[in-house]
Amino acid sequence: MIRWGVLLLGITFMGFGLWNFVTGWAPSRDSYPVQGIIANESNGQPRWSELAATGVDFAYITAVEGALGRDPQFQTNLAALQEAGIRFGALHHYDLCRSASEQATMFITSVPRNDRALPPAVQMDFSEGCNSRPNRALILAELATFLNLIEAHSGTPAILLLTPAFEEAYQVSKSIDRNIWLEGNGISPDYSARPWVMWTANTHRRVSGIDGAVRWVVVRK
Repeated sequence: MIRWGVLLLGITFMGFGLWNFVTGWAPSRDSYPVQGIIANESNGQPRWSELAATGVDFAYITAVEGALGRDPQFQTNLAALQEAGIRFGALHHYDLCRSASEQATMFITSVPRNDRALPPAVQMDFSEGCNSRPNRALILAELATFLNLIEAHSGTPAILLLTPAFEEAYQVSKSIDRNIWLEGNGISPDYSARPWVMWTANTHRRVSGIDGAVRWVVVRK
């Protein structure tokens, strides 16, 4: 019995150590000097000044969350980020079940133009509650329309956050000439046709100043 107890205790400590490693890991600053986060309503009300002090160089805050509509925390986050002096950008979660023009209108009416903002980011993935799977030609045409509309508003080319499943299905990076943002927990990703400029390196990271896990993002030099 004692032997089993020691074994279970060892497993518990190993699990705790692994969890601490996973939730605390980020790529080296020597390789990636600029690092930041994605935040949305689920992260509550971040303490942005505290996050700035702990190494958050920039933040992308969700403006529109697919079929759910506008993120109710966006305007509060936007104001607080500017006050804290953290570089900021708006993220739009693209929805295959809504037209490009409808989504562009929602983005434009949610995100004020700001010359200090980072390029808008557009997350392309398969959303819960949307089973639509249009053909590739239609997706590319609709996405081009959406990008033209929001870029005319923002004044800067957008960056495309392509999830592995979506890129495999539609190969957006082969046809849409924009900077690419990829995902890959702990492993530098290579699933797009062009090199990435941003990488979501840890989707489980926890840092002081924000509720819950955040997506930790690095920028290629």
